[in-house]
Amino acid sequence: MATDTAADPISRPLLDSRFAWRVFYVFAALALLSVAISVAGRFAGRSISMAGHTDDTSVAEVVIGNNVIAAPRNMIRFETARRNGVASRLDLYMRWPQLDGYTDAARDDFNHAAGEPNILFASLSPRMMSRDMSGRYEPIYAQLTETTDKTLPGGLRVRNFSVKSGYLNEVLVLAERPGEPPYVARCLDEASAAGSLAPCERDIHVGDDLSLTYRFPRQLLSDWKALDEAMLAKVTALLKTGN
Repeated sequence: MATDTAADPISRPLLDSRFAWRVFYVFAALALLSVAISVAGRFAGRSISMAGHTDDTSVAEVVIGNNVIAAPRNMIRFETARRNGVASRLDLYMRWPQLDGYTDAARDDFNHAAGEPNILFASLSPRMMSRDMSGRYEPIYAQLTETTDKTLPGGLRVRNFSVKSGYLNEVLVLAERPGEPPYVARCLDEASAAGSLAPCERDIHVGDDLSLTYRFPRQLLSDWKALDEAMLAKVTALLKTGN
């Protein structure tokens, strides 16, 4: 009598059943893998398209010294800083004149694809000097610069830094303000500013021993008064403690 189990009509269904289940498990695993790849692709694709930005408007509370800065996460420039806790500085960016953070509708502005640049870059950090940029004009900048006959819209005058000042390729711009120190900003000269998104810089004192340094496009110089007042008001509104 034959002993070949492959021909045994009783054992064959058992083998077919095991094979069918193995095939099922393989296809189930492939289906789960496909779903995982699809989901990961969506997240990766979104991350790539955001290019480091976020449209998350939830607030992060960042502590610097005795100050708490409550800033929407889409206004915080770097991903690693979009968290609650203590920090040595906080970097922000926002559109002018809206002074808002990143949104999908503002994507071209933040990716610098909307024509003239209109993004402001701001940093909050512990105060290192007893005077802000305006206060440093008389004791420092006036000694390091030379008068020129060049003026700019908005009542601004231009002074050139001396060769020994250390401020290479920069100029000082200032405007008189009755009853207070002059408005003062440092800018890259016209040749150097051509490839820069925000070639002008100014710092002012805010909060409790904080310094706000903000950089802005050169074409906004003519709007210096509105820009300075708006930046001070915006950052002051983000401060939840301090003076």
